[in-house]
Amino acid sequence: MNDIASILHQFKKVLLSAEEAAEKIRAGTVPAPSHTDIDYSRLERTGCPEVIYGAGKTPDQIEEIARSLLAAGQNVLATRLSGEALDYLNRAFPAADMHPEARLMRIAPNPVPRTAGFVGIVSAGTSDQYVAEEAALTAEFLGSRVVRYRDCGVAGLHRLVSHLDSIRQATALVAVAGMEGALPSVLAGLVKAPVIAVPTSVGYGANFRGVTTLLAMMNSCANGVSVVNIDNGFGAGFNAHLINSLASRPAEGRLSMTEPPASVVDRSAE
Repeated sequence: MNDIASILHQFKKVLLSAEEAAEKIRAGTVPAPSHTDIDYSRLERTGCPEVIYGAGKTPDQIEEIARSLLAAGQNVLATRLSGEALDYLNRAFPAADMHPEARLMRIAPNPVPRTAGFVGIVSAGTSDQYVAEEAALTAEFLGSRVVRYRDCGVAGLHRLVSHLDSIRQATALVAVAGMEGALPSVLAGLVKAPVIAVPTSVGYGANFRGVTTLLAMMNSCANGVSVVNIDNGFGAGFNAHLINSLASRPAEGRLSMTEPPASVVDRSAE
């Protein structure tokens, strides 16, 4: 009760908004799972609730974490779910947004504001779709509008070029490819937006389950390419959303290039 009294005191002093106070009280009164220390304040700090990484967790553990997040008034995103976990959670949460192709579950009772710009997800081939969808569904969950450009690999550049007018309107791009991983380099040479490259484990023996693709993307000669880990669609979708959300802020919500924050002090003359 002391914690709740402290929260109410902060609210009374206008140190917390009503929404922030309510979230803190909910988080503080929700029973915590015995196996997990949930970071309920992550939503307030970063704008995104804690995400459940499903690999290595039992289906009932995932369910318990999800119910705790929901009880705290937060949306739920669970990634890397096994087939067993997907079946179990589909029964546990009949209204959940289930995506077996991306091994992902979303439960979003709280509407999330949509960004003005959009994230473009450009994937090389059908075999890369499970990673591309993880990226797309993650960015959508966080509040970004997403446009998917499928089957745009470098083996047929005409397929990529046919979408260029639309792709060039994106605020941030995610390029998903396996094999030799050339797509991000080609794409970055044609657009102004930052390109987040996702190497997939798709490829023959010398691909080394994505290691060859990862190294090729990290050695890109094109500017504006950053690389996440092998098959990490979630990380790419998250980063693309952060870029998109910052770029979508109204001008009055951003610092002027000529006006540094008040906390920055020029000590060059000292």
